[in-house]
Amino acid sequence: MSNTAPAGFQHGITAAAARTIVDATLAKGRELGLAPLTVVVLDAGGHLKAALREDGCSLLRPDIAWGKAFGAMALGFGSRELARRSTAMPGFMNALSDLAGGRAVPVPGGVLVRGPDGAVLGAVGVSGDASDKDEVCAVAGIQAAGLVPDTGDAA
Repeated sequence: MSNTAPAGFQHGITAAAARTIVDATLAKGRELGLAPLTVVVLDAGGHLKAALREDGCSLLRPDIAWGKAFGAMALGFGSRELARRSTAMPGFMNALSDLAGGRAVPVPGGVLVRGPDGAVLGAVGVSGDASDKDEVCAVAGIQAAGLVPDTGDAA
């Protein structure tokens, strides 16, 4: 039996790329001496592609990582921009939170994954240390997979 997707189904990030992203993200965290991390990779449809919670992570880290990636996918930009908008437009963020069922986490650490052509392939969320450090690890993981990170800041 073939292990290929039926014709017409495009999911963005491949399983191999998702595994590379997870492994490289966690390796960057170990290199930097960060607290234990959780990494979530979502595909282009916002569905779970891969996730790993390092030993020692606290209870809600997977939900926070998912929320960072989900927020990036929901609005089409990295969660660093989502954080800026939450400060500048609290009413909008309240509405987004209601519409998303509270799933969008508006802090750095949610990074869109783009292909070389700029197409959005999915998103990565990282939680465990300070949000800025989580983001550094996500960027390293995405780059290790040969893909383009979009944090919400201009390149």
